[in-house]
Order: sequence, then structure tokens, then C-alpha cells
Amino acid sequence: MDDRSATAQITAALARVASGDRAALELIYRDTSAKLFGVCLRILGDRQEAEDVLQEIYITVWNKAGVFEPAKASPITWLVAIARNRSIDRLRSGAQRRRSEPIDAAEAVSDPAPGAAALLESADEQSRLRGCLDELEKPQAAAIRAAFLDGFTYDELAERMGVPLGTMKSWIRRSLLKLRTCLDQ
Repeated sequence: MDDRSATAQITAALARVASGDRAALELIYRDTSAKLFGVCLRILGDRQEAEDVLQEIYITVWNKAGVFEPAKASPITWLVAIARNRSIDRLRSGAQRRRSEPIDAAEAVSDPAPGAAALLESADEQSRLRGCLDELEKPQAAAIRAAFLDGFTYDELAERMGVPLGTMKSWIRRSLLKLRTCLDQ
């Protein structure tokens, strides 16, 4: 399915959700949850928090689908905006909860920031990973980055890169094996 037909499908599903169609919400979830989860995870940095916010997003979609205006934005843009706003709200509410602790509690709190040695080790690991990614062929490296950093699904990647789904799965699997071998050296 190309981008236009996917956009049209999600737009139509949002209109059906506005009239209470649960199957349409399931379709939207199936087609968008990976991308929206990726957005939440990048902002929140915590898998559990991202999962909680993802659930809130689809509750919002259920309640607010009627306000979506396809003339103003694509459905994925609208959904990503909801995901981003909910994630930022979650970050702020967590920061607010942390600030409300009494000052005496600060004595027992350790510094969660990594030490210098941990930062150097992390920088070294990131450098090694970049080097290993650079050893992959460009399309496979791009697929790995898009899958694991941007949250694209196999289907989305295959469509985006114009290759069959089986080829995309093979690229990802073989590339991960090459990365593991490279990183183990």
C-alpha cells in the first residue's frame, strides 16, 4: 500500500471512529502504534511510561476523532502531535511530582547521572556501533537505523525502500547478525 492510500485509509478510519466504530480504532492502532510508540519512547526514555502514554493516545483518538480535519493535516501528523503532546505532558507531570518532595528527602537521593567512566564507556560503545553500522551496505544500514531508531515496521520499511517484505526481513536479520559479530570483536 502506498503512502496516499495508507493516508486515505487512516483518514477514513478516523471518520468511522468518530461515529463509534471500534474496528476502525483497531485498524488505526495496527497501522500507527509502532510509529507512535517510537515517538513516545524517544521523548520519555522509559518503555513503561511510553506504553502508558500510548494507551492514553488511543483513548484520546477515540474521544476526539471527530475534531480531526484532513484539510489541515495528514492523519499521521495529527496522531504524532497527540503522541508528542501527551509525552511532554507526562514528562512535565513527572517533574512536578519530583519537585514536590520535601527538602529533607534530598539528602537520601543519589546523583543518577552516570560517572565519568560510564560516560567514556558509553561514548566508546556508541562509536563502535556507528563504526559497525558504517560497515554495512548503505540500504541495510538505513533500514537498521529506521527500524530501531525511528520505530518503522518491516512493512513500512519494505514499502519505503521498494523491496519485498521478505527481503526487508532478511536484510534486518543479516544486518543484526553482522552488527553482533562486529560488536563482539
